[in-house]
Amino acid sequence: MHEETICVIGLGYIGLPTAALLASNGYRVMGVDTNVHVVDTINEGRVHIVEPDLDSYVRSAVTLGRLTAHPSPQSADIYIICVPTPFYDGEGIPQPNVEYVLAATLSIAQFIRPGNLVILESTSPVGTTQRMVECLEEFGVNTASLYVAYCPERVLPGNIMRELIENDRIVGGYSEESTKAVGDFYRTFVKGEVLETDARTGEMCKLTENSFRDVNIAFANELSLICSNSNIDVWNLIKLANRHPRVNILQPGTGVGGHCIAVDPWFIVSSDPENARLIRTAREVNNYKTEWVIDSISQSVAELTDSLNRKVKIACLGLAFKPDIDDLRESPAQDVALSLQAKGFDVLAVEPNVNSHEALRVVSLSDAFEVADIIVALVKHREFQTPSALARMNEVVFLDFCGIGK
Repeated sequence: MHEETICVIGLGYIGLPTAALLASNGYRVMGVDTNVHVVDTINEGRVHIVEPDLDSYVRSAVTLGRLTAHPSPQSADIYIICVPTPFYDGEGIPQPNVEYVLAATLSIAQFIRPGNLVILESTSPVGTTQRMVECLEEFGVNTASLYVAYCPERVLPGNIMRELIENDRIVGGYSEESTKAVGDFYRTFVKGEVLETDARTGEMCKLTENSFRDVNIAFANELSLICSNSNIDVWNLIKLANRHPRVNILQPGTGVGGHCIAVDPWFIVSSDPENARLIRTAREVNNYKTEWVIDSISQSVAELTDSLNRKVKIACLGLAFKPDIDDLRESPAQDVALSLQAKGFDVLAVEPNVNSHEALRVVSLSDAFEVADIIVALVKHREFQTPSALARMNEVVFLDFCGIGK
């Protein structure tokens, strides 16, 4: 057991797994979320998000009394901020929004004592850790007595609990003393290497990692557009090209979504638009891919409507931003389904990882097969790749934008 207590602000896709993991390592953890339903659910030993093994971690931690959830911050020795960092719609370039981070910082200011660790895990634009320090100082906190650092998550949804432990972590301290103290804390539960740097480099490193991914996905998505015009199977093309020993092309899809890759590159572009030309172009390519998918489906629906002389039903397979999760944040697949519905089409959504949707009619895969005139594959969920499912898809008009069965 560890003597230090921890307060985790934000119990979403990163905050809750982090809190549960720390509790499983013997810390007394108090999680904070403004959503009362989330707080009640966790205190019952249950989870509100789909993530392998998370439910068992939470159930055990709550049962042992090491994890409790609260609607407001609690006094602790270590504070970890895991809140959203969305963006504003700027004039052509989205601008980062760190209001949630600063609000979370202010919410713990009254509890902070000398020697406390204050850690930001939310993906943030360069300079956010410094703004947190300035925010605390404006509140009257003596930040010279604190250890403040940035330590971004580096996990893949669907593998979060394992990767929180095994992946290398970056700790960027506001001071050298902060870097060391926070680095030592992460070494108590991380098996990967804990790499130490300064806060600004740490912030930029997280943005760089996701921008790299975005650029490479953009290459694959651009290839898919070119291959469509040339009547070439892009997945077969990529498979052949990747046999080259120094080529590793990613897979194209409906676009790019999620809380990181679809957002973080804009943080770099907004800070230096003159030089971030490739990063901006990649973002625009990936956004355009979603528009292209919508247009392609609309054209096929119009042709089928004329052929059948009636309104057709479209089954959109997948709403999440990536396979085998329930996360709909910035999801291009969800955007496609909503856009088609807004056009007046009869849309059925098939998403095995959610039970309902506030705007879309969610049905089972079997029900979709019974009534759909056109099947649109948007997300490569495992449920859509069974031999029986693939066979049923070929019985109707089938549009594949994610490489199901490839």
